[in-house]
Amino acid sequence: MKLAILTSPNQWFCDFTEQLSFELGGAHVFEDHSDISESYDAVFILSYHKIIDGSFLSKNKHNIVIHASDLPAGKGWAPLFWQVLEGKSKITFSMFEATKGVDDGPIYMQQDLLLNGLELNKELRIKQAEVQIKMCKTFVDNYSIYSDPRGQIGDESFYPKRNASDSELDIDKTIKEQFNMLRIVDNEEYPAFFYLDGKKFILKIYSENS
Repeated sequence: MKLAILTSPNQWFCDFTEQLSFELGGAHVFEDHSDISESYDAVFILSYHKIIDGSFLSKNKHNIVIHASDLPAGKGWAPLFWQVLEGKSKITFSMFEATKGVDDGPIYMQQDLLLNGLELNKELRIKQAEVQIKMCKTFVDNYSIYSDPRGQIGDESFYPKRNASDSELDIDKTIKEQFNMLRIVDNEEYPAFFYLDGKKFILKIYSENS
């Protein structure tokens, strides 16, 4: 199969595109869909944040997205982190065909990720990448099984975009009560913080063996 990977620059999955390319036998890697002039059997669109026009989608046999929720529930932004914040320990990943709608394409496969409740941001990203790489390789290696997607079934819901302001801690709550919040903050991009007497304080969190 002729394969490509499409990922926005400076996004979290950039650290894993080389591994995925290797697992897929040397798939081409792109950071902008406008740079893809050829047609592909499958383009894996992972952590990509530009709007893709229909003409691009139509020239490839498959345009595949992986979303960290049990679609149609949990469409939208940062579904993994929202579910961690909700206290969930089982995250369902959905591989689906990209369409003009928001996360509404037919589903090729789903796979569950089990969390131990102690993972911080970087480890969550590593586990997320491992699931996505495995799903991409499974799709390619078992194409005859997974090439015919099914429509989404159930009630849809949407997560909003998370911003730096969402990392604010409540000084009247315990660390344990807010540990899931601490698990998903990014120490550099959107660290945890709180206000006391009008002054802002920033907290960074690491596990002992990180």
